[in-house]
Amino acid sequence: MVTKPDISPDFTIEDIHKIREYHYELTKDMTLQEQLDFYNEGAKVVLKEMEERKAQRSPKE
Repeated sequence: MVTKPDISPDFTIEDIHKIREYHYELTKDMTLQEQLDFYNEGAKVVLKEMEERKAQRSPKE
């Protein structure tokens, strides 16, 4: 199992490299369909979080 990278509070270029390497290690043995499913699931989480934040900002009528 690949360990999650330790990201610095300053979020540097090195952190981006760590994240890219982490994602490569996670997906390198996946089939194309598995990769598509992996990224689509991650996108669903991000979209849900964006909608929740948008709802918090919007005034309720």
